[in-house]
Amino acid sequence: MKKTLYWLHRFEDTVLVVLLLSMIVLAGLDILARTLWSGGINWVPPLLRVMVLWLGLLGALLATRSREHIAIDLINKMGGPRLKNALALLTSIFAAFVCLVIAYHSQRFVRFAYEFGDTGFAQLPAWPFQLVIPIAFSVMALRFALHAIQDGQSLFGRGAAS
Repeated sequence: MKKTLYWLHRFEDTVLVVLLLSMIVLAGLDILARTLWSGGINWVPPLLRVMVLWLGLLGALLATRSREHIAIDLINKMGGPRLKNALALLTSIFAAFVCLVIAYHSQRFVRFAYEFGDTGFAQLPAWPFQLVIPIAFSVMALRFALHAIQDGQSLFGRGAAS
């Protein structure tokens, strides 16, 4: 299982790096085209907008993987280890629930975009570009649920004596 997770994490990291490098190159080419030929490449700005969405959500996946997501840490600094574990459990459960709700509604959004034939840039269907939303939030929900299990084990199980 650890080997599978290792390769999955490397894949996520690789996709993020390739996506970011592609965005930099495309934005640079568009700027160069605007400067030299007084007109940019028509399809680059909408593609960059889609890539920003993907980069943001994949970055959020990376943050939830390593528990480096945005958090309010005031109570954790003031409380003891038991309070920290209890709050970590509650916030993980809440975050998993919120991500599940967003994943559910975003998959409905993508399904409607498919059914109604929404198009993105260059008359391409919009739904493949939007698929990252329900997928990313589903994986984040799973990761938060796994964090909740770990937090519950440290609060009630293995780590309760420490």
